[in-house]
Amino acid sequence: MRTLLFGTWVVFYVSVLLAARRMWSGKYARSPLARAALMVTNTEITGHEIQEWYRCCPDMLGETVRPLFVQSQLDTDTQAFLQRSVEKSGWLFTQLYHSLFSTIFSPIVSRTSINGFLGRGSMFVFSRDQFQRLLQIDPGWKGEKLLDLGAGDGGVTDVMGSHFREVYATEVSPPMKWQLQRKNYSLLEIDEWQSTGFQYDLISCLNLLDRCDEPLKLLQDIKEALVPGSGRLILAVVLPFQPYVETGGKWLRPKEQLQVKGKTWEEQVTNLSDDVFQKIGFEVEAVTRLPYLCEGDMNQDYYVLDDAVFILRPQE
Repeated sequence: MRTLLFGTWVVFYVSVLLAARRMWSGKYARSPLARAALMVTNTEITGHEIQEWYRCCPDMLGETVRPLFVQSQLDTDTQAFLQRSVEKSGWLFTQLYHSLFSTIFSPIVSRTSINGFLGRGSMFVFSRDQFQRLLQIDPGWKGEKLLDLGAGDGGVTDVMGSHFREVYATEVSPPMKWQLQRKNYSLLEIDEWQSTGFQYDLISCLNLLDRCDEPLKLLQDIKEALVPGSGRLILAVVLPFQPYVETGGKWLRPKEQLQVKGKTWEEQVTNLSDDVFQKIGFEVEAVTRLPYLCEGDMNQDYYVLDDAVFILRPQE
């Protein structure tokens, strides 16, 4: 009898999930990140929509940032990530297990940690070629130290890490830390990296500014930890800018408010460049528009947000 009841419950659960996939739309998303996302499936997306991921109207950028814009486009690494995401989304029993695990533990465990336990939810910010173009380096270039703040599972760290002799990373989520340790990256605590005395050739802060309590202090700490003269910051920001902090599965407003003005992608990029970064003491060397991609689930093959990716140098 118990087996029959369990089987009936599993069938009902699967039916609900499949129905949810068919009816899914943005208004049902639970987190601010998901609500902000442009959710697409492989069968629905068109060439025009892909072009929108990279589209910028240079005339709408401010005079100082306009000549610094770098036009990006869909490349083979991005296509490969999308294809893998589509394939994983179709693994029915794996997705059922993931969905059940998330349903049980999401009230008490952060979504990042759940993804770390399950080995899912990998992010894609830029390809190797896009990274090299933004930094204006060749494939064989080598630097000394890289620090990746909020490195997650290390997927994006891998793209950058091949160019550096020493790779350091910070991460809050214990399951994500385990994944970084398996890749032999040197882990620093989030309240430790500022006081080690290390200076870095490159610090990456990718889609973290809108998910931390003190974004302005973070930028100041980064500036002080860069190698004088040659150190650079690669910064990715989701636009429109909607800051939230995830704590124990809940989404809260950050303690320190970072105001980003403007309605369009171009207006917000200009405000960040001319106002926010200038006040901290950074100058923009390059900026591009890229899709911030995340592996999907039973509801979607993958999720997409609009990123502005900056290369910043401290003002002299």
